[in-house]
Amino acid sequence: MQNDPADTIVALASAAGPGARAIVRLSGPKALEIAGSVFSPAEALDPAVRRMSAGQIRLNGIEPTLPGFLYHFPAPHTYTGQLMVELHTISSPPLVELLIAQLLNAGARAAQPGEFTLRAFLAGKCDLPRAEAVQAVIAAGTRYELTQALAQLAGGVSRPLEGLRDDLLNLLADVEAGLDFTEEGLEFVGQEDTLHRLAKGLAQLTTLQRQLEQRAAPERPFRAVLIGEPNAGKSSLFNALGGAALVSPEPGTTRDYLLARLEVNGIPVELVDTAGWQAGNDPITGQSQALSQSQTREADLLLLCLESGKPLTSIPFALRGKGEITVLGLATKCDLQPSSPAPSSLLGKGVGGLGDSGLLPTSAVTGQGLEQLRAKLAEFAEAKRQPALAPSLSRCRHHVAACLDHLRKAHSIVLFEDPPELLALELRGALQQLGEMVGAIYTEDLLDRIFSRFCIGK
Repeated sequence: MQNDPADTIVALASAAGPGARAIVRLSGPKALEIAGSVFSPAEALDPAVRRMSAGQIRLNGIEPTLPGFLYHFPAPHTYTGQLMVELHTISSPPLVELLIAQLLNAGARAAQPGEFTLRAFLAGKCDLPRAEAVQAVIAAGTRYELTQALAQLAGGVSRPLEGLRDDLLNLLADVEAGLDFTEEGLEFVGQEDTLHRLAKGLAQLTTLQRQLEQRAAPERPFRAVLIGEPNAGKSSLFNALGGAALVSPEPGTTRDYLLARLEVNGIPVELVDTAGWQAGNDPITGQSQALSQSQTREADLLLLCLESGKPLTSIPFALRGKGEITVLGLATKCDLQPSSPAPSSLLGKGVGGLGDSGLLPTSAVTGQGLEQLRAKLAEFAEAKRQPALAPSLSRCRHHVAACLDHLRKAHSIVLFEDPPELLALELRGALQQLGEMVGAIYTEDLLDRIFSRFCIGK
C-alpha cells in the first residue's frame, strides 16, 4: 500500500443500503476542515474537545438541508491515532454517495480496503494479530468464530508474547555483553540461569502453539443431515456411507435421529439420519418430527433424499425458509427407476451440474453415486472448516513454530556448552520471528497481503 498517511481519507463506515443511519468516517489532519465544508453545527466547535455536535448537512442540489451529527475525535486518542471525524445522517444510498463525493471534492481521498486499521497499526494502536482479528470479527460466520476473533482482538495471541520478547531481549543483551568481555573472563549470565530462561520461553511458546491449533479447528465437525419422506432410502444411504441404521420396507422405521462420525478425504464429518416427514398423529411421531427439525436447524448441509421416479408430495415446515443452508438433492434407489426432477425452490443455495434432474443419482445397493457424494461432502466440509481467523492463525503458527525451533537450538547450545556466538545467533532468530509475528518487523508486501482482505471503511 503506497498511500500517504498524511492524506485525509474518507469512507462509508456503516453497512451500505437504506437504513436509519449512515456513518461516513474521515481520518487525517484535515478531517475537521473537510467535514466543515458540508456540515453546519448548531454551535461553535472546539478543535481540542472530543464531542458530538448536532447540525445540518448541505448537499449540492438537495433542498432542504439534511439533519446530521458530527462526532469529533482529536488525535492521538483515536482508533487511527489521527484526527478523526464521523458524519452521521440518514442512510439513503443516493444521499450518502453525494455526501462522500462532496467530501472528496473538498480534499479527502477515498480510503483503501483496511486503511483505517492500517493507520492504527502504523500508529502503534494495535499489532498485526489484533489488526487481523478486526477483519475476522467482520467476517465471522458463526458465534464460535466471533468468540475466537474477539479473543484475539483482546490480545489473546499478543499479550503472552510481550513478556517473552522482553525476556529474550534481556537474555540476548547479557549474552552479547559477555562476548564483549571474553578476554576479561566476565560472565553476565550463568548456564543454569540461561537454561531456566530458555525453558520458560519454550513452555510459553508451546502453550501458545497449542492454543493456536485449537483455534484453527472448528467447534464441531461438519454436519450433513439426511432428510426426506418416509422410505425414501435415507437409512440405506446412511449405512452405505458408514452408519448403522435399522432398514425396513415398512415406512417410518427411523424414529430417533442417528449419528455417524466419518472421515471423508481426511476431513471429519458427522452424518445424521432423521425420521421421514409425516404428520405427528401420536406423541412418539410428534417427538420424532421435533427431533428431525432440531437436526435440520443444526445442519451445515442438508441431503434431500428423493426416491427415483416418485414426485415430492409435500414440503415440510422444517425445510421452509432454509435458504441459508445448502441443500444437495439426491435421487435415491436409482437402480430401480430413473430419477425425477427436483423442485428448484427446495434446493436452497443448491448445487448445480448434477444432471438434467438437478439431483445426484445414488444407489445404496449398487454403490452408484456414492463416491461423487463423498467428494461433495469433502468439498463442502473443506470450505466450511476455514475459520475467519484462518489466514492470521496460519501466519502466527508459522512464526511460533520457527521461534520454537530457534529456542530449542539455543537450549541445546547452552546444554552442550557450544560457543556463545551461536547462542546469540539463535536468540536473534527467535526475536526476528516474534517481531514479524506481532508486526514489530514487517514489509510492505506483508501489509498489502493482510489489509487487502479488509472491506472499505475499516
